[in-house]
Order: sequence, then C-alpha cells, then structure tokens
Amino acid sequence: MTKIEFSAEETKIITGKLQQYFRDELDQDLGQFGSEFLLEFFTKEIGPYFYNRGLYDARAVLMGKMDDIADAIYQIEKPTEIGR
Repeated sequence: MTKIEFSAEETKIITGKLQQYFRDELDQDLGQFGSEFLLEFFTKEIGPYFYNRGLYDARAVLMGKMDDIADAIYQIEKPTEIGR
C-alpha cells in the first residue's frame, strides 16, 4: 500500500483541529510537536482503516453505476428470435 501523506497545508489544518479538540473536549494543551506526532500515529496506524473504507465505498458506487449501465444496455436491445 502506498504511504498516506498530507501536504504541509493539510498537516497544518489537521494538527490545528487536533489541538482544538484537545482544548475543547479534554481541557488539555497539545503543542505543535505533540499534534504532529499524534497525526503521524493516526496516519500510520488508523489511516489505513479509513482509506480502505473509502475504497470499499467507492467500489460500491462504481458497481452501482455499472449495474445502471448494464440495465441501460439491456433496455436498448432489439428483440430477435434468439432468446436472451
């Protein structure tokens, strides 16, 4: 699997959200280093679960669209003497 990486801008936004969460919900101050360390842990250890879930969801959408296409093709078939 390809390593999950975030841009500098994404990292800044995510670490800011982690810091805000720790302040609001846990009444703790999480510094920049701590938030980057936590993000690295989540990315490495938990990220693949979210990544795979996204792939499963994308696959389900794609399969649904493929079913729609198959139905559309079936509907435009011309009748012949040979059964389906």
